[in-house]
Amino acid sequence: MILLFGGDGQLGREMVRASAARAVPLAALSRAQADITDRAAVGDAIERHDPSLVVNAAGYTKVDLAETEADAAHRANAVGPGILAAACAGAGVPLIHISTDYVFDGEKPGPYVEGDKIAPINVYGASKAAGEQAVRDATPLHAIIRTSWIYGEFGQNFLKTMIQLAAKNDELRVVADQRGCPTSTPDLADAILTIAPQLLGGKGVSGTYHFTGSGATTWHGFASRIVAAQAPLTGRAPRVTPITTAEFPRPARRPANSELDCSLIARVFGVRGRPWTEDADAITRAVVGANFARESHVA
Repeated sequence: MILLFGGDGQLGREMVRASAARAVPLAALSRAQADITDRAAVGDAIERHDPSLVVNAAGYTKVDLAETEADAAHRANAVGPGILAAACAGAGVPLIHISTDYVFDGEKPGPYVEGDKIAPINVYGASKAAGEQAVRDATPLHAIIRTSWIYGEFGQNFLKTMIQLAAKNDELRVVADQRGCPTSTPDLADAILTIAPQLLGGKGVSGTYHFTGSGATTWHGFASRIVAAQAPLTGRAPRVTPITTAEFPRPARRPANSELDCSLIARVFGVRGRPWTEDADAITRAVVGANFARESHVA
């Protein structure tokens, strides 16, 4: 049985759906049920559920707010994973921990591999880098999965924001000089569930891995794809205008290049991300359809 922390987040909710579809036993705990920064709550959860593997999808994800809430980000993204990893080590249970492309500075011209030097440029990235190290220090039985630009049907994310903006604006101005790999929560959840039994049964597979959707684009390219996918359903076709990062200042600096090389996870686990374009189209249609269903119900 898999024990999932962060079960109320966008990835956590997707994990619940994916595990049910695969008939994989999974217990999902929200932060209210088990806060990973609470050593007693974590220990009690692991003892009570007696899992064969733990997945940590919990964390502080407000990148800009982290600049002024550094302590909260550090507790959730660094202290919490260390507590969880230590509890897993004590129980002899492997841990899959989710991390981020933001551990890199974005200066590399090509895709980042797992062994590239980390150099976060914002508080969020620094807290996630510290969380990775805390996991490595606490337990040898781990798989740290760095991913990027996560979106899906649950929670709030870039794709859903673009759909909302497209419904009421004739122009969307979107940054075109940051590059990365959009990753759908269904794709990431499937990857985690594929890796889990191999982590349990294999030797020498612990370590750090990159997993993203296949292919890279800019935020502008991502937004353009979303707008094009929703247009036939909504009749809305706003212009998507490319702008520079300098034209859209944010409290937290973003890496110019967040592209991750995912060849290692493919070699070790046989896991490959689906083309981001296909998942973006499918999830856009699902989100717009759900919006229509809600509006019809209200009417």
